[in-house]
Amino acid sequence: MSHAHLPQPSRRGILAAGGALGLTALLAACGDDKKGGSDKADGSDSGPWSFKDDRGTTAKSKSTPKNIVAFTGVAAALFDYGIEVKGVFGPTKTKDGKPDVQAGDMDISKLTILGNEWGKFNIEKYAGLAPDLLVSTMFDDAGTLWSVPEESKDKILKLAPSAGISVFDRKMTEPLQRLLALAESLGADVKADKVVKAKKRFEAAAERLRKVAKANKDIKVLVGSASQDIFYVSGTNLSADLEYFKSLGVNFVEPSESAKKASGGWFENLSWENVNKHAADVIMMDNRTATIQPADLDKPTWAKLPAVKAGQVIPRVTEPIYSYDKCAPILEDLADAIEKAKKVS
Repeated sequence: MSHAHLPQPSRRGILAAGGALGLTALLAACGDDKKGGSDKADGSDSGPWSFKDDRGTTAKSKSTPKNIVAFTGVAAALFDYGIEVKGVFGPTKTKDGKPDVQAGDMDISKLTILGNEWGKFNIEKYAGLAPDLLVSTMFDDAGTLWSVPEESKDKILKLAPSAGISVFDRKMTEPLQRLLALAESLGADVKADKVVKAKKRFEAAAERLRKVAKANKDIKVLVGSASQDIFYVSGTNLSADLEYFKSLGVNFVEPSESAKKASGGWFENLSWENVNKHAADVIMMDNRTATIQPADLDKPTWAKLPAVKAGQVIPRVTEPIYSYDKCAPILEDLADAIEKAKKVS
């Protein structure tokens, strides 16, 4: 069952809480991580281009793709490596015309936006760009390209080769490596000073988070997402960011497996009356524009939570831009929050 076919509340819930597709049957752990990369190390234009993606599919073209269209967050990661796309789909521009959190450092005025929210995709505009590569992330094991609408995907995928980078049931470091490999195949200079520095900063941030988590084992972190009627508590398995933070020793609040069943294993639904079910010292809140942000939450039960009273609420970058430049600050901010947190639970 795809995201698009879910009944509206549960579809919204999935969008809000996990950045995930409700493919309950398909959420078996990936036993085998398909590696792969370009057959051209120098990313030059001479001759054919190919890239083996995380579906195990090889995208091919006669020369290095130039008219690239990507999910906004993927385009933002490629941009950090010097690869600019022609078109994007997914949350790109906020209501007031500013770049969405998922747009990173891109100049959105230069981009053709094929759809400015999840699952919106203008096929005519896409065809008009004469695309030679489509790239998105994947949140399941079935190879479903994120935000490419299920009902028109066959038409869309006929128009150009596509590549999927999996962010499902693996640690953040994997999609980071895979997007870097894709960027390199597209001509990025991965030995550029900026890239090398960003990777070093990420590695230092990971080491610091590991130390801080070890020194503050008693600090419990809850990962939440808000909609009008439901507060979603994410479990750490399946999400690339949370799996990685957990592997570094962060002490997360985990919903029970039975509580997560309805969402295919991603999160637990709580009514606002029951928002205090799990004790927590730090709350990370979904920062995507489709969700209610802490500043706009007028729920009395929320205001009473010890972590909220203590000012120990930080954003969760639910769909990270998978470049080292954008992921390093996520680790740094989490380390800061854990280090400064008072034990309130």
